[in-house]
Amino acid sequence: MINLTVEKRDAATKLADVRSKGFIPAVFYGHKQAATSISVKEVEFLKVWKQAGESSVIHLTGADMDHEVLIQDIDLDPVTDKVRHADFYVIEKGKKVKVHIPLEFDGVAPAVKDLGGILVKVLHEVEIEAMPKDLPHTLIVDIAPLATFQDRIFAKDIVLPAGVTLLTKPDEVIASVSEAVEEVVEAAPVDLSAIEVEKKGKEVKEGEAPAPEAKPKEAKEGAAK
Repeated sequence: MINLTVEKRDAATKLADVRSKGFIPAVFYGHKQAATSISVKEVEFLKVWKQAGESSVIHLTGADMDHEVLIQDIDLDPVTDKVRHADFYVIEKGKKVKVHIPLEFDGVAPAVKDLGGILVKVLHEVEIEAMPKDLPHTLIVDIAPLATFQDRIFAKDIVLPAGVTLLTKPDEVIASVSEAVEEVVEAAPVDLSAIEVEKKGKEVKEGEAPAPEAKPKEAKEGAAK
């Protein structure tokens, strides 16, 4: 089991002060456990979070604390993406828990390799129920059965470890392969009203007299005589 040491935190302490010392403010609670404010070293929490995710049991320890928990919720800073707060859910001993387990897609789909299709991952996690000790970190989805564009992998096709019950609807589609469609680029329609028609002759500006018309060559010759 993954271990994480935490410290009790005075709820009146400013969260900014907690973070400035390299800790993450957090809280743990449960069905029969009152909410308790705690803090955890940021470096240690990030290691555990990467290893456990939100589906593996963590052994939470500290002064007067000894609980089996799951990471229930994470609050991330929208700008820096750093963890600002964490919630832990205390598991009741001897009770099954319901969690969402991430899916890991493995293998090669013939419809992708041989037919040039595109793998479509419809679901990225499924809900299961199990005793804490039986919770898997991830579930493997073998995509090898996707041989044609009509094939589908359903939730019921996932191989579950012993002691694990699927709660997601069995007929939910997990993955499929779609046919690649070549994008056709259409030429933009021409707006004829936007085309300025070239005018013959010189445009007369407001306030100006029109330029005199040139006399025919014959008229000029007659005047010279």
